[in-house]
Amino acid sequence: MQESSNDRRVRRRLGSIGPFVAAALVTAVLIVTTLASARAPGAAGARDLLNGRQLRIMAPASPGGGWDQTAREMQTALRDLVGRTEVYNVGGAGGTVGLSQYARLKGQPTELMVMGLVMVGAIESNDSPVTLAQTTPLARLTTDYEVIVVAKDSPVATMQDLAARMRRDLRSVSIAGGSAGGVETILAGLVARAVGGDPAKTNYIAHSGGGEALTTVLSGRATAAVSGVSELAPQIRAGNIRALAVSSPQRLPALPDVPTLRESGVDVELENWRAVVAPAGITEAEKRTLEDLIVQMTRTEAWAETLQRRGWLDATLAGPPFAAFLQAEERRIAQVLTEMGIG
Repeated sequence: MQESSNDRRVRRRLGSIGPFVAAALVTAVLIVTTLASARAPGAAGARDLLNGRQLRIMAPASPGGGWDQTAREMQTALRDLVGRTEVYNVGGAGGTVGLSQYARLKGQPTELMVMGLVMVGAIESNDSPVTLAQTTPLARLTTDYEVIVVAKDSPVATMQDLAARMRRDLRSVSIAGGSAGGVETILAGLVARAVGGDPAKTNYIAHSGGGEALTTVLSGRATAAVSGVSELAPQIRAGNIRALAVSSPQRLPALPDVPTLRESGVDVELENWRAVVAPAGITEAEKRTLEDLIVQMTRTEAWAETLQRRGWLDATLAGPPFAAFLQAEERRIAQVLTEMGIG
């Protein structure tokens, strides 16, 4: 290992404590520096890949939603790794409008796109001519779970009560949620199937967002509502609505007193995950560089602060495992939506 001029200056300054101790300390500094550099191949490789160009991130939705929030939090966490990035929005049709535009960026490794479970459902429900096969999967980032709620004065006290009503007469139980084909639609269909009903008979009332769905259940126009835990947790804690169950494998720190669907006798688990992809047609080396960069981003203090503040759960998964996960999700969601008569 060749000693630099800076290392020689350090050695001279340490000379008073003895040559052997000084040599050991200088060697330790060199080792730590080398290891630190080895731990940051993603950023260095990405800077070489960008070669002065700016990294751009598409949020295929309007400002303010989950994908937009994810893209802008990525922008912050990537700043110290690759400098300034650009985030832009292309909204519409569950992300499929943005996806169709993104597919035109084939072979451009400076372009990324945030996506997730909602896009998988939208591709199926909208019969989109452009699919995720026209992208390069990079990494899953976060996950959020859904919660089923009722009005605080509802006669439905537990998830077991709601499941019993659905078994007796599925059509009589209306469930309010987000847009058709989205994660709430999928959860409603999975629950209907789990209680022995026909998913195609699910009485689902679609809205543009969780806020409208909450208004519908509070007004009595729906039996229950479904939305993300991070969105409804404040209303639950305030006592404005009653939470029946969450769609997670275990109880969540944000709602420790709310049982899971499986605890309630409904064998369903569903996560609203978010991820990032690159365009199709990039090289294998470019793909590995971008994967390394994204994984390194998820290990920054800025990203850890994001997870804490947003209430998101870390779900980092990259490379072939993420590609396999995505394919499995596409098959599962296609089956559920087809059974509901949506796909």
